[in-house]
Formats: sequence, C-alpha cells, structure tokens
Amino acid sequence: MTRFTQSALAMSLSISLALSTNVAQAESVAIINATVHTATEQGVLNNATVVIENGTITAINPQSSQADKTIDAKGAMLTPGFIAAMNDMGLVEVGAVATSRDASDKEANITFDPSLAFNPKATTISFARKGGITRNIVTSGGGESIFAGQTFVVDLTGEFDSVIASNTGLFVQLGATDEGSRAMGMQQLIYKLDDAKKALSQESKTQKKAKDSSDEEPSREDRVIAAVLSGEKPLIVAVDRASDIIQLIKLKQDYDLDVVIVNGADAVVVAEQLVQANIPVVIDAMRNLPDSFDSLHNSLNNAGKLAKAGVKVAIALPGDSHSIYALRYSAGNAVANGMNYDDALAAVTANIADIFHLDSGRIAVGKPADLVLWSGDPFEFSSKVQKMWIAGEEQSLQSRQDELRERYLNKTDMPAGYR
Repeated sequence: MTRFTQSALAMSLSISLALSTNVAQAESVAIINATVHTATEQGVLNNATVVIENGTITAINPQSSQADKTIDAKGAMLTPGFIAAMNDMGLVEVGAVATSRDASDKEANITFDPSLAFNPKATTISFARKGGITRNIVTSGGGESIFAGQTFVVDLTGEFDSVIASNTGLFVQLGATDEGSRAMGMQQLIYKLDDAKKALSQESKTQKKAKDSSDEEPSREDRVIAAVLSGEKPLIVAVDRASDIIQLIKLKQDYDLDVVIVNGADAVVVAEQLVQANIPVVIDAMRNLPDSFDSLHNSLNNAGKLAKAGVKVAIALPGDSHSIYALRYSAGNAVANGMNYDDALAAVTANIADIFHLDSGRIAVGKPADLVLWSGDPFEFSSKVQKMWIAGEEQSLQSRQDELRERYLNKTDMPAGYR
C-alpha cells in the first residue's frame, strides 16, 4: 500500500468517525404516552408525545414522529428539569474542610466572580440530578462587604463546559448585623447606586463633546453597577424584614431596577406592595420558625400566601448545596401547606427561569430539552427520577452515594478498602 493510499484511508476513517459521532450526538428521541406537565398555559397533557432533536424540543403531540429512539413513558409524569438557585453548589465540597470552600472570600466585593472556582465534578452535582435538578443559579457567600459578588448559571451535566453564563446578577446581603446598624448597609447600596447614576449622567453629557485623551475608562465596579442600573443585571437582595423590603421597593421605583428578593420572611406582610412593584421572591418554603427578629413571620404557608396574592414566587434552598436534592420536598411541603400544585411546579421551573432570565423551565417547542421523567409525583418522597435529559442528552443518575452503597453492601472476603 502506497503512502498516499494509507493517508487517504486514514482520512476516510477519520471523516467516517466524525460523521458517526455527529449522528450519535444528533440522535432524536420521542417520549410517548407521557403525562406532560408543561409549566405553560397548556397545563397538563395526557398520553402526550414530546420529541427532542439537537438538544431542543421540536414537537409536542405531532401527528407522526420518525425519531431515532422511542421511549414509552407508560403514563409517567414528564416535567421540565427543576432549577435550583442561590446556593454554593460546585464551590464547596466539604463545608468543614477550609481548602474545599471557594464560595466566599474576605475581600469579595461587587466584582467577585465565583464561577472561576466552579468544579463541575463536585459530588453534590450528581446527587442533585437525582432530585430532578438540571440547572442551577450559583452564588457566592460574599465577604465583609454587603456586596457578596455575582451569580452565575450552570447546567448539571458535570461537564467542564457546564457554566452557561457568568456574572449574571449582583448579590447583596442586607438586614441585621452582629455589629453596627442595618442602616449602614442600606445606605451603602443607595450611595453606590446614586453615585453611579450621576456618573453615567455626566458621561452621557460629555459624550456629546469630543473626548479628551485623558478620559479614564470606567472601573470594573462601575461597569457592574451600570449594568444593574440599565436592567442588564438583576439586583438580587437577601433580606427578611418588611421595613427593609419597603426600602428596596422604593429603590426599584427610584432607579428602575430589576430587583429580586431572596428569603423574604416578612414578604407576606408587604405582599400587595411587592405585586404592585413587580418584585419576585425566592423563598425557602421550609422556613417555619423565626430564626431572628428579622424573620418573625416565617411560616410553612408563606409560599402559598405569596402566590395567591399575585407575587411571582420561586422556591429554593439558599446557602448550602448539600441539601439541594431536597428542593422537590420543599415544593411538596408548600403544596401541603396551601400552595396550588401548579404554582409549586412553576416555582421550581418556569418562575425561576423568568426571574433569572433563563431560556428554560418549560416544556414547549423551541425550548432546551431539559426534561425529567418520574416514577410518580415528583413532590412525593417515594418518587424517583427514571430518566433525565439536559439539552437533549440523557444523563447518568448514579451518584457517589450509590457507589458507596454498592461498595459496602457488596459481599467479598476482602476488606472494604480493597474492593
């Protein structure tokens, strides 16, 4: 065989391999006979078919489908993938081990970008998938400033390219402090916004004139605040007390901000004002007791009360990522305490996607195929994830906990450490 022939054969094999890989990646899937909870105005579709192709939902209940693979759901529930929020997943492995904690830093400020430390191989990620979670809004724990840093969005594939977007929102922590006055934190926020607004107004005026070569570029902090003032980034504020929430409503009105309340124990007290101001609340539906003088109105029925009042509610488990698996239980408890079932499902899918400007959270044509097929009602403790797709790719449901169980239940004469 000549060198030319060998080269041509190698090239041909390479092209064939590439084509076969592309075909595998582009495999279309039809999920048939599913009870589809769309989280849209279509509501629940019985005995429905959902077709996935190239990572996207391409058809719902088509007259016919020619998918490469067909999965018979046999009436099981198909929901959008759940979206977790405001936790440190991928930034902390073991909370008690300082060297595995990357969620906060003493010097963290407005520009802090925790996505630079995100570990897609963290063991918490595969475990969260078993709870039906396909995407997550990650946040830092901040530092000594009220400005804790910026949020970022990830999918839960566990791949190294799973950071979908970084620097997506500015996270601020207000309220009671161990030392000093809460007024100082609120004042810092007001002054920062006011100074930035004045600077932008001045810059707009000077742009009408020829710029001098000595003009300085805006600082990184200035660019972040400018994005908040323009509505490009939401101002995400962790706060509980009603009086602080009222101050934030005024800030939204004064500066035309995209404000998101996180925690909001007292939000039920000012629900009407929140509806009028169009401010959503990201709430932990399991907070049932006052844990400070700021949260005297904590109750298991708060999520339902807010939703009934017309507030856009998202259910989350802010903070520690090791409990994120239980997001569906938080939503289920909200239903048990008066929240409408569809509202609870929206609170972990469509609503949270809307609040954080994600193109997901619904089963609709054109949306990313982030889907979960359940053995039963996802809000029931005994239900399990049967299959999961993220952007059309089926995901493993094996976690480190499963591997440990198999390791230590596997009978062998060897000591456990050698299995």
